[in-house]
Amino acid sequence: MAEQYVGKTAEFKDGDRRIIFAGDNEIGVFRHEGQFYAYSNFCLHQGGPACEGLTIAKVEERLLPDKTSQGLYFSDSEMHFVCPWHGYEYDMKTGECVSDRKLKLRKYKVVEKGDEVYVLT
Repeated sequence: MAEQYVGKTAEFKDGDRRIIFAGDNEIGVFRHEGQFYAYSNFCLHQGGPACEGLTIAKVEERLLPDKTSQGLYFSDSEMHFVCPWHGYEYDMKTGECVSDRKLKLRKYKVVEKGDEVYVLT
């Protein structure tokens, strides 16, 4: 596998992302909660730039035991990124399409070497 340089670790704050090019592939690299995640920037819906839209916490409905809604809240544990073309949402940690978990973006391994970040392609 080839290594594609992404940048210096210190250049990434939590919540940052960078789009890199490895041959014909565009790859979105995210830093979330101190971890790096990398996915194909090719949306499974119609090929839009999957990694270039909003990052937003999953919206959850909280229910009482009798199934009465307490309203909608942002998740404390699950972050999504959204393709800007048509709103397909993907799980930050897995690359799964949240509306159909069988659909998954290609995931790339990210390695840190010293103070540098690389994607294995």
